[in-house]
Amino acid sequence: MESKGSILIKFLMFLQLSVLCLSQQQDFDFFYFVQQWPGSFCDSQKSCCYPTSGKPAADFGIHGLWPNYRDGTYPSNCDPSSPFDQSQISDLTSSLQKNWPTLACPSGDGIQFWTHEWEKHGTCSESSLKQHDYFETTLNLKQKSNLLDALTSAGIQADGNSYSLSSIKEAIQKGVGFTPFIQCNVDSSGNSQLYQVYLCVDTSGTNFIECPVFPHGKCGSQIEFPTF
Repeated sequence: MESKGSILIKFLMFLQLSVLCLSQQQDFDFFYFVQQWPGSFCDSQKSCCYPTSGKPAADFGIHGLWPNYRDGTYPSNCDPSSPFDQSQISDLTSSLQKNWPTLACPSGDGIQFWTHEWEKHGTCSESSLKQHDYFETTLNLKQKSNLLDALTSAGIQADGNSYSLSSIKEAIQKGVGFTPFIQCNVDSSGNSQLYQVYLCVDTSGTNFIECPVFPHGKCGSQIEFPTF
């Protein structure tokens, strides 16, 4: 029969291992800050539904702030003990509805979308950002990047016309100061269109950085920028 001392030592070792696993699980190298163009989300075979608060503004909306590793993989669902708590972000709700709107069907108020983003991605950055900080920081990043202003300043309008992929990248790089990754989808006619823009952010969630690695996927040399 084991002594009490031996049992205590094993228990302490178990606690140390648990803490180590948790810290490894929440460790990451950088964030992808992802914004999507609502016109491209809606102009696809899947279509869209406007949120219960009404049609969003014709502006890029936040998709998420996603912890990533330099090898291209990413952690997810890191802390089941930290579910989304609407009361923690009540002061941010109106800003979230405006800047982080849901376009999924059926129409919703955004809670399901924000719950998914926090529980899948946000819980993996708790070493840097608690729940309120996570959403507030992401909102701040949108204001700092201002993609639509960067594009319109370069003469690139959401008018349904096609623009060169290189000109879109250059306009965003000039406006934000860092190289973006452009993700395309296809409209109902099969044309490639500007869908999402990825920018990279340091682990504090504060500063844009050059991306250590880009996601997979590519666009054509000419892509549409649809109206919304």
